[in-house]
Order: sequence, then C-alpha cells, then structure tokens
Amino acid sequence: MKRSVRNQLSVIFSGIFIAIILVCILCNVFLLKEFFLLSKYKNINKAYERLNSVSYQEMRETSFIISMRKFCEKNDISAVVTDKDGEIEFFSGNAMSMKNQLYEYYLSPPSEDDVTLKEYDSYVLRNALDRESQWRYIEAVGTLDSGDYFLIRTSAEGIENSVRLSNVFLVIITLIGIIAGIITISIATRRITKPIQELAEISEKMTNLDFEAKYKGDAQNEIDVLGNNINRLSEKLESTIGELKGANANLVKDLENREKAEASRREFVANASHELKTPIALIQGYAEGLKEGISDDPESRAYYCDVIMDEAGKMNELVKKLMSLNELEMGQNTLSIERFDIKELIDNQLQTMSLLAQNKGITLTYNEGSEYVWSDEFKTEEVFRNYLSNALNHCAGENKEIIINYEKKEDVLRVNVFNTGDRIPEESIDRIWDKFYKVDKARTREYGGSGVGLSIVKATMELLGTDYGCENKENGVMFYFCLPLK
Repeated sequence: MKRSVRNQLSVIFSGIFIAIILVCILCNVFLLKEFFLLSKYKNINKAYERLNSVSYQEMRETSFIISMRKFCEKNDISAVVTDKDGEIEFFSGNAMSMKNQLYEYYLSPPSEDDVTLKEYDSYVLRNALDRESQWRYIEAVGTLDSGDYFLIRTSAEGIENSVRLSNVFLVIITLIGIIAGIITISIATRRITKPIQELAEISEKMTNLDFEAKYKGDAQNEIDVLGNNINRLSEKLESTIGELKGANANLVKDLENREKAEASRREFVANASHELKTPIALIQGYAEGLKEGISDDPESRAYYCDVIMDEAGKMNELVKKLMSLNELEMGQNTLSIERFDIKELIDNQLQTMSLLAQNKGITLTYNEGSEYVWSDEFKTEEVFRNYLSNALNHCAGENKEIIINYEKKEDVLRVNVFNTGDRIPEESIDRIWDKFYKVDKARTREYGGSGVGLSIVKATMELLGTDYGCENKENGVMFYFCLPLK
C-alpha cells in the first residue's frame, strides 16, 4: 500500500511536531533576550514602587529593610537611596559604589556609552556602563516622591550569555525531542492504524467472498464499533450467500430432476410400450381364440386361460417394478437406516428360493456367519432378492451352483452372489444396469425377465450411497453390493 493511513498520520504528526519545535526555537532566538530585558524592567519598576510607597520613617524600619533586601537578592537587584544631604537611607549591595554611581549621574555629563531606554516623570530607565567595573547595567535613576535620590540597577552582562546558552541547550533538547517524538509518533500511529489495516484486509477478503477472517481488535473506540459491524455484516453476507447458493443448487437440482423426469417419462413410455406389447398381443390373441371357440377341447381352453393369466401376471410384475424404479429415480423414497444381521436377511431369501433352486438342479452354497450392518433393511433385501433371482435365472453348466459369501474391506462388508454359467460380454457389463437392457433377449423372455431388476439395484444402491457392481469370473458371473459395518 503506497499511501497507508499509518504513513500519512506519521508524516502529518511529525510535520506538526517539528513545526512547533522550529517555532519555539525561532521565538527563543529572537525573543528570549527581549523577554529577559522585559523581566528586568519589571523587577526594577517593582523595586521603585516599593521604595516609593514607604515614608522616611518606614524605610528605616528593620522589617522593611529585611523584606526589601530579600526582594533585591531574589531578583539580582542592587539599590541605594540617599537624602538631599547625601546620607544613605537604604542600600542593598555595594553602598559606596552605588552612591558614587548616583552622584556621577547627577554631576557628570551623559556618557556616549549610556543609552536611555525610557524616561518617566521622576526617573530614567537606561542601559549604562559602570566606569569602575566596565560592566553594563540596566538602571533606574531619579528621585522618589519624598525628594530622596535613588539608583536601582541589575546586571545586563549575563543576558547575552544566558540567551546563548539557553539557545544551545534548547537546540540539543529539541534534537533529542524530535528523535524521541518521531519514534513515539511512529509507535502511536502504528497502534492507532493497526485495527484500520486489519479492517482493510478483512474487507479485501470479503470482496473475494472469504468470510473466515474476523475483526479481533481492542481499541475501545469507534474503530471497534466499525469492526464489530463488519463482523456482523460478514456473518450476514456469508449466511445470505449460503442461502443463495443453496437456493441456486436446489433450483439446478429441480431443473435437472425435471429434465430427468421428462427424459425418464419418455423412456418409460417407450420401453413400457415395447415390453407390454408382446403380453398384450398374447392376451388379446388367446382371448379372441376363446371367444371365437377355436377349440372346444377343455384342455385347450384351460391352456389358453393359463397363458392369459401368466402374461397378465408378468404385466402386473413389470408394472410394479417400473413404479418402484420410478420412485427410486425420482428420489421419492425415504431411507430408514438401522442396524441388522445380514445373515438373517440372506437366510430368509434362500429359504424362499430353495425350492425353485432345487427344481432347477442348482446347489446353493452359503456358509457365512452373522454380520451386523447399517442400512435400509427393506431396500437391502430387495437388492439381494434381485441378485439371487438373476443368478437363479442365468445359472448354467454341468454343475450348477450359486455361491454367496462376504468380503470385509476396512469398515465395509461386501456381499458377493456368484453363479456358474455364461460370462457377460465386456461391452455389456456397463449397460446391464440400464432399464430394459437384456443381454440375451430370447432367454430373458423365456423366464419372464423384464430387464428392470438390475436397474432397481442401481437406483437403490445409489440412494444408499454404497458401492455395487458385476465381475466376470472364470466359470461364471459374480454380482456384489457393499454395506457399512459402522
């Protein structure tokens, strides 16, 4: 960030700080001497007012002398007061030197070294040179209201040196202050702008729909209020976007379901019409034969009726399977997940199918123990029944055999249903799960197959969300499905 708030504040505060320091230095250089002189003038005037405010007797009192001398010492002032006869009435400092300086003022002509600063009614304020010491003094010389003469003065020699030393000291302190000030400003601005930078980073992430970052500052000011508001805004945006995505996903799913339903409906009508055409034709033909009395033989009539009933049963079974498959594909079925023993389910189905297997000369082999799985028991039973029925119808060879066993893979139980017989062509393995697809149509028609059973298996297993499939073996075909153990 080229122009961060921190840098801008640092520059502004540093500039203001340095400007203030420079103004102080300039004032010190150009005005400090005048300030010192003004202070001297005020002290001299105060001393004059105190001396002029007392009477002749009060000036000689001890309390006044002590008080006045303390004032003079405190303000570096020397003073002398004499009467008209030259007798000293009050003094602070070197009395004789001050008295001589006072006489010199009245008796000698003005010196070129003396500069009159200001004239009052009864005294003059001047910058004078002491001829004995060659020091310059700020002096007030004149008469009091009582008519006594006075001289009040303070040294002017130290002012130049004091101002110079003061300026040097101020420059040194200023340099130290500038360095310390800049460091302090840098630290302070960093602390002030840190939550602002944090908010800037959070807002940038929010523009990229990243709502994980949250403001965690503790500035305890308006920035915290802004940060908390941004946190609430982030949560609401995240929630709203989530709802919009959910609604969009549902809309896409609805559209897909509608397209799928329409395609399924067209396919259903076409395939159902094709599958029902043959049994309907047979029923119609044999029914017309019965009506027209083609054969009066009771056995023939009974045979005609058996054919009609058999074909009607096949039609009824086909319609039931199609309705079940349609419900599965449309997602209209609900799952009831529970824990149950797969062995009990398989035993029940084998007991039901054992007579049919015996009539076909098929050996059923199942020696597995109990295994508890988690699934929808009714739908699992339907899958296994379809596999077993499919194995019974396609089992072939000299030694017809159906073998059922388990395979454990991590937390999943795989149930295998193997039957001896012809292998499925590789190009047909992926298509056997499609509705109405038949590898051997003539044989399928022979046992009354509709080509819907494996489609029901596919739809059921996809609803359960577990694996299923078919594998060719050396002497037959194995179908399998998986169920979770936990």
